[in-house]
Amino acid sequence: MRELYIDKHLYTTKPDAQGRLPKEMAVYDLLETLQIPFVRADHEVTATIEDCHGVDALLGIDICKNLFLCNAQKTSFYLLMMPGNKQFKTKDLSKQIGSSRLSFAKPEYLEELLDLTPGSVTLLGLMNDKENRVQLLVDEDVVACEYIGCHPCINTSSLKLRTRDVLDKLLPAIGHKPVFVHL
Repeated sequence: MRELYIDKHLYTTKPDAQGRLPKEMAVYDLLETLQIPFVRADHEVTATIEDCHGVDALLGIDICKNLFLCNAQKTSFYLLMMPGNKQFKTKDLSKQIGSSRLSFAKPEYLEELLDLTPGSVTLLGLMNDKENRVQLLVDEDVVACEYIGCHPCINTSSLKLRTRDVLDKLLPAIGHKPVFVHL
């Protein structure tokens, strides 16, 4: 595992916009509008779940593994949130959602549908899915946790959000209803 620079300070307010992408600032604006408190840690690029372990420790959570998937025809798209330490088995998920031959969706679809890039996949990208083309799938173990860890649409910061706020405030506000799965 590579050594990752992490700012050891935790922040609970929206950062200054200088040097930040508009899509990241839109996340903070949405959280502020919905009155959803958060804790933020800034760090170097985290491209994998393994890169997030130091951030996890600082925030006191386990950051979710977020996978962007599609069916073979590329007509149905899914954002799967699962614990970072769980293994993903396509067959188990396919049965539960009635979609055969799931695979990882191409980066072009990720950018087109969620305005995200590989390595920064997050449930917060669903705020950009105005046509509701991406179905959120959430492993039941994620929902059992008090907090959810995710990126604010960019993988140089991570957020700690209360799970109830995500389920009760955020998802209804952006028009996405999760499907709960067991992996």
